[in-house]
Amino acid sequence: MSPYRIVFSKACHLSCNLDYDQAGKQRQFQLQELDELRLEAYDNSRIYKQKLIAGKLRSKWDGPFVITNVFSYGVIELQDEHTNNTFQVNGHQIKLFHEGPASIASDMETISLMEPTPTNDTP
Repeated sequence: MSPYRIVFSKACHLSCNLDYDQAGKQRQFQLQELDELRLEAYDNSRIYKQKLIAGKLRSKWDGPFVITNVFSYGVIELQDEHTNNTFQVNGHQIKLFHEGPASIASDMETISLMEPTPTNDTP
């Protein structure tokens, strides 16, 4: 037997008055805090994804390369002009780059692709 029961001859009952309004407000506050944390985590993940995607879509082109060797199955070996570094890429990834002097109208020559009309001066 417990000492409380021996002295008072009854089981130990502590008064437990619960203020339901205050408990309800506390629970509502906790739910609001959890909701704010969830929304903040969502925003943080969205910002992280935007930074990640922006980094992936950034162009890594740093200048024209020189083709040094063409292998079978479309593999092409390129060399960087500045660092002399060589690496292999898929042929579909290469874009043509034509560098040359700009055309000037006086340097151009026109060629007619139409057949000349016969003249009536034949003897």
